[in-house]
Amino acid sequence: MTITTRFAPSPTGYLHIGGARTALFSWLYARKHGGDFILRIEDTDLERSTQESVNAILEGMTWLGLEYDKGPFYQTHHFDRYKEIIQQLLAQGDAYYCCCSKEELEAVRNEQMAHKEKPRYNGKCRDKGYKGDDGRDYVVRFKNPQDGAVTINDRVKGEIVVANKELDDLVIARTDGSPTYNLTVVVDDMDMKVTHVIRGDDHINNTPRQMNILKALGAPLPLYAHLPMILGPDGARLSKRHGAVSVMQFRDDGYLPEALLNYLVRLGWSHGDQEVFSVDEMVEYFELENVNVSASTFNTKKLLWLNHQYIMNSDPAHVARHLSWHIGQLGIDPSEGPALVEVVKAQRERSQTLVEMARASAFFYRDFDEYDEKAVKKNFNAEAGEVLAALHDRFAETDDWQKEALHQVIVDLAEAKALGMGKVAQPLRVAVTGTAVSPAIDVTLALLGKGKTLSRIRKAIEMIKSLN
Repeated sequence: MTITTRFAPSPTGYLHIGGARTALFSWLYARKHGGDFILRIEDTDLERSTQESVNAILEGMTWLGLEYDKGPFYQTHHFDRYKEIIQQLLAQGDAYYCCCSKEELEAVRNEQMAHKEKPRYNGKCRDKGYKGDDGRDYVVRFKNPQDGAVTINDRVKGEIVVANKELDDLVIARTDGSPTYNLTVVVDDMDMKVTHVIRGDDHINNTPRQMNILKALGAPLPLYAHLPMILGPDGARLSKRHGAVSVMQFRDDGYLPEALLNYLVRLGWSHGDQEVFSVDEMVEYFELENVNVSASTFNTKKLLWLNHQYIMNSDPAHVARHLSWHIGQLGIDPSEGPALVEVVKAQRERSQTLVEMARASAFFYRDFDEYDEKAVKKNFNAEAGEVLAALHDRFAETDDWQKEALHQVIVDLAEAKALGMGKVAQPLRVAVTGTAVSPAIDVTLALLGKGKTLSRIRKAIEMIKSLN
């Protein structure tokens, strides 16, 4: 048997953190067992589904690297198949036409609630034998068994038993003939031979109903694993007010996709005390039985820490590929300056995000018009002007523009003027970067290049003259 999992988002919004984690766990399980991972777009909500949302989901999956083996499949392309199954269930006696009006249903609901009963359809049309042929509006309902129970052997939550009498006869076709969620999911899982349904625990109430429809169709039952919800720092379900935004917002905020995947896999799953996992390690170690039963809390500080680990320890060429986009967002062409790989090596220790790295590296690629005010006040004085003038002359005569040679020039000048390194390096740093913070000054100069270095020193000297 080929293990088959699926991720089945509704295109009514962006790909959010909860959906991304569901996709990741489904992807990991399929990869772990050499199976297939399917992407299915559940777009039967025609009023709310949009192509923009579809694009956002596909973009998010691509950025995260969660490649799918089959799909994307769109439910709106399978309406004929759903209608065929609805007719099959009607013919078998496992479904029936219901012509109860909205007013009748609402009256029943209100009465049940007044008696503190669970609101549910009362089965009025269940045995009437209505044929749906007299012009009245109707829906089609699944005839749920009234006796016995459904047992879910959940791979995360353990055994869950639901009495059939607790389940009402759910609608499987609306008055316009369109199929409902619980019907389309069942048909797709059956036709796509899904073996493992991994999804959020907000679907637990749907599972026994879907299992009963599968049984009526004589289809094998997949194994179910319901993932606990993700909470915000205040203990409430993660939402927009907690910053629960599109997965692509994390790209925009400067996170590496591997760092976000690593963080998501640890939201509800563990492997000993290990915190940092490569994608290959995630696949190797992942087991549904190790998914926590309780909810997880989203912690931005932990995600930032992880992102910093990945920036520092990933292949600089990989980080540079992602940094390039962020440099571009600043209106900078990264080809017009030092190699991004070398910039990553210089900046990775001090950057928690790629946005920070891009902003801190902009001076390598374009001149600045203003200096940091505090840095100028502290470092630009008459003595600094003399130091910079001397450095300019020595750098102008330097042919070996490598960090070792540049470092020696700075050391030699400091010794010649009997100054501490800070009295030389800091004015120089402010001169060439505009701020008092940068990578090591010799590395900074080597990346900046001789022409820009000399030009900026001259500009700083003029700035100092205007101040004194």
